[in-house]
Amino acid sequence: MTEIISVITTVVIAHFLALISPGPDFLLVVRSALRNTRRRAIGVALGIALANGVYITLCIIGVGSAIAHSLWLMITLKIVGGLFLLYIAYHAIKARRSDYAFLAQAQIIFGNKSAPSFFKEFLLGIVSGLSNPKNIIFYLSLFSVILTPRITISLTVGLGIWMTLLVFAWDVMIIFVLSQQRVRNTFGKMAYYIDKVAGALLGFMGYKLLESAIKGTA
Repeated sequence: MTEIISVITTVVIAHFLALISPGPDFLLVVRSALRNTRRRAIGVALGIALANGVYITLCIIGVGSAIAHSLWLMITLKIVGGLFLLYIAYHAIKARRSDYAFLAQAQIIFGNKSAPSFFKEFLLGIVSGLSNPKNIIFYLSLFSVILTPRITISLTVGLGIWMTLLVFAWDVMIIFVLSQQRVRNTFGKMAYYIDKVAGALLGFMGYKLLESAIKGTA
C-alpha cells in the first residue's frame, strides 16, 4: 500500500510540474484566450486535452513505447510539430494591429471575423498536442513508473483519466483568468506585442524541433 501511494504521489507531482511549465501548448492557450471569446478559446483547451488523452491511452496499451523507440516515427513527429509551430508563429508575427482592434471593445463580438471558430481552435489544440514529441516521451516515462504488477489496471486507467482532465482543467483556468474583462482590458492593450513575443517563441521551438529532426537523420 505504501508503494502504491508513493507511486501515485510521484506521478501526480511530476505531471503537475510538467503541466505548469510553459511550452508550445501553454503559449497557444494564452494566445487563444487573448484573441477569442471564452467559448472559442476553450476549443483549443479541449483539443490539447484530447491529444494528451490519446498519448496516455497509447502508453497504457503499450503502443507508446513502440512510437518512442521508432526513429522515423519520432523524426516525423518532430518535422510535423516543427512545421506546425512555424505556421502558428508566421500568422502571429504577420498579424496587423487592426486584427486586435476588437479586444478594445467592452465585449467581444461573437461574429467577429478576426476570431477563429471553436472548431478551428479545437483543431489547433489537438494538432499542437499530437505533434509535440515531448508529450509521448513524457507520458512514457510516467507510465514506466505506473505500469508495475502492484498497480492495477483500474488504477492505471484512473490516473490516465485524471491526468487528461487535469490538462483540460488547467488550460480552462488560464482561459477564464485571461478572459476576465478587467484582465482582458489590461492585456488587450498589449495583445499585439504579446502575440509577437509568443510567435517568436513558438517559431524558435519549431526551429529547434526541425533541427533535432535533421540531426536525427544524420
